[in-house]
Amino acid sequence: MRSRLLLSVCALASAYGQVRPTVAVEPANGNLPMQTIGPNDLIAISVYDAPELTRTVRVSADGFIRVPMLHEKVRAEGLMPSDLETSIVNALKAEEVLIEPIVTITIAEYHSRPISVMGSVRKPLTFQATAPVTLLDALARAEGLTVDAGPIILLTRFQERNGAGPPTDVQRIPVDALIDRASRELNVTLTGGEEILVPAMGRVFVVGNVKKPGAFALREGGEGTVLQMLALAEGLAAFPGKQAYIYRRGRDGSRTEVPVELESILKRKHPDVSVLPDDILYVPENKARRLTATALERILSFGSTAGATALIYGGR
Repeated sequence: MRSRLLLSVCALASAYGQVRPTVAVEPANGNLPMQTIGPNDLIAISVYDAPELTRTVRVSADGFIRVPMLHEKVRAEGLMPSDLETSIVNALKAEEVLIEPIVTITIAEYHSRPISVMGSVRKPLTFQATAPVTLLDALARAEGLTVDAGPIILLTRFQERNGAGPPTDVQRIPVDALIDRASRELNVTLTGGEEILVPAMGRVFVVGNVKKPGAFALREGGEGTVLQMLALAEGLAAFPGKQAYIYRRGRDGSRTEVPVELESILKRKHPDVSVLPDDILYVPENKARRLTATALERILSFGSTAGATALIYGGR
């Protein structure tokens, strides 16, 4: 019994260590298409034949910039670079700083166009959209999906480029269509202000008196049954008990115990029992003292053979 529980820990550690191959996508080249200026962007101002006015300035959080020799701040947020050029030219004329100024605006750094990649990816990150970026580009920067990634990617777009505004659109993108079938329509272009979330697929932890303990995915609809999980665990080992137990996490984080009439289910005298994501299915050995839900939780989260051994002895 103890050795099988140790195998459970090893199997789970192995499952966590596997990852899907990183999405292989060449980074896009070129500049961003013309886009509006946002807070915290770094602006390069060039005024012909006026080096004292030529400099880089950062857009303030409230969307304004200060230009030397101008008394009033100039609004930059929401303007295209060409529109900001016109605004600065008009301000320089209005305050009689220059008669016919020639102003050029370029974006030195974007800081108002974050793209966040989170969830079941190898390297969660947030980066700025400083070049044309596709969904696959963003996933490649996150070094691909992990083995526990679910079948759907959630792409959320926000009203404000800095991601602080309310979401305007949430798109559900199937992983198999995007990656396995290489759908061009689903490989959408990102311009900043997007959040990419890859939820983990549901798993059930099968431990105890089974041949292959481990964490098994629930791919179809997020549900499975006890018999399906036992099949994935390659069946029962010798001397199984008549009863198994499902430990299910509640909203408050505690585990509730659900008895399973295992022998009756195997003999088709009792209907199969559903399992849900994050359930622990524990099959004790016949006549063996079974572990508590707390002990099983500690073993599953500890992750080392030595620690698991100590916990098994301590949980008895």
